[in-house]
Amino acid sequence: MAGTIQKLAVQIVRFVEEDATCWVECQLVDAAGHHHKIIDKVPMFTGEHLDGVSKYPQEGQVYCKVLARRTDEHGRDLVRVKTVRPTFVESTAGISEFLVRAGDLTELTDEELKWVAGARR
Repeated sequence: MAGTIQKLAVQIVRFVEEDATCWVECQLVDAAGHHHKIIDKVPMFTGEHLDGVSKYPQEGQVYCKVLARRTDEHGRDLVRVKTVRPTFVESTAGISEFLVRAGDLTELTDEELKWVAGARR
């Protein structure tokens, strides 16, 4: 449903740097197969503790707002999402809106829904 917040699957591919918080690089693959690089703090993608000695790649996710859903000419269920709500995450190219496969999205848990409601205020 348009306007809902969901989680979009990403691959955490490498450790970038450590300061007060560890930074990692993620790959998001859109419906056309294009790879988008996102670099941010570990908690933006996972609740796991990751650092320079962790094994990569690892599964991750990023919160996104569903903008629209459609089925393409090949019968694939596609979703246009924006990753800057409720958190501000964008690709290294400055892109925050992506067309992705519906199967790459998951619903939020009750705890996550409460967090999102608080973040929207």
